[in-house]
Amino acid sequence: MRTVHWLFIVSVLLFVTGIGFIIAAGRTTRDAPRIGDPVAAPVGNVKQIMNGIVGPAAAVVFESVSTTVTEAGREDKFPRNDAEWEAVGNSAIALAEAGNLLMMEGRAVDKGEWIKMSKAMIDAAKVALKATQVKSADDVLASGDAINVSCDNCHRRYQRG
Repeated sequence: MRTVHWLFIVSVLLFVTGIGFIIAAGRTTRDAPRIGDPVAAPVGNVKQIMNGIVGPAAAVVFESVSTTVTEAGREDKFPRNDAEWEAVGNSAIALAEAGNLLMMEGRAVDKGEWIKMSKAMIDAAKVALKATQVKSADDVLASGDAINVSCDNCHRRYQRG
């Protein structure tokens, strides 16, 4: 009887140890980087992102909604079909993603105000995106102000010649 009892205890200990190894291996596998996984590495610099992404995308949002009053009357400009709304929305997404690019290691000037101002641009761009999704010209116009403020605040502190 003692031998059976002893074998039972050893079997339980081996089982519990085996489960522990399985759990530990699962955690190690999940946390370990896999070979071939893409690693984000900056290619362009901040000025290139501003000139190539932020400037053109902001211009699309800013110029998508306007009102012009002349002697001939009033002309309201806003996206008139799904394709035009989508184009403005795509530019809003580009602005938001540019904010993420500006916060990448190697581009972020500091971890304080730079990050805060980049996030402000992202938030303003999300408002513009939402406005395009509900096709609200008034909301796109309002979002343009928020985008402009986020840009002005950052450029006052960080713009370089």
